[in-house]
Amino acid sequence: MVYASVGSEVIDPAEVLARVGDDRDGASILFLGVVRDHADGRPVRGMRYDSYAEMAQGVLAEIAGEAAERAGTDRLAVVHRTGELGIGEVSVAIAVSSPHRAEAYDASRYVIEEIKKRLPVWKKEHYTDGAAEWVEGTVPPGTAGISDGGTPERSTPSAAATGD
Repeated sequence: MVYASVGSEVIDPAEVLARVGDDRDGASILFLGVVRDHADGRPVRGMRYDSYAEMAQGVLAEIAGEAAERAGTDRLAVVHRTGELGIGEVSVAIAVSSPHRAEAYDASRYVIEEIKKRLPVWKKEHYTDGAAEWVEGTVPPGTAGISDGGTPERSTPSAAATGD
């Protein structure tokens, strides 16, 4: 069963991995995107993820469904966290199981790349010098200029948060 969730709860990688797997599968993989301690040469102490929750949940479910269809498996789970995160905390987890490893890896890669392109989640990096900046990304089609009263108008998920 394909599972997708966007929320503020701490991500438990074991729980995400437990959502996939079947006796028919020869491969089960887990990708974790974690908050790292630097970005573009600047030391980072943490970050904040904000989202347009209703839209983000639907878009993530759509991405997960597309990946599952492409891989020929319904055993895919993806969770993206919002809120304040510290160094080393998991911001995104993707688990996939399939009869063969190639399909599982391809599905996981598809999910993370599409998250970076399409998911309405924004990242604000907090630097060790006390400064903080929203990370600019690509604007999803049809959303240019939309703001939710605090979320930047030209930013989507960051590479630092999504394992890039």
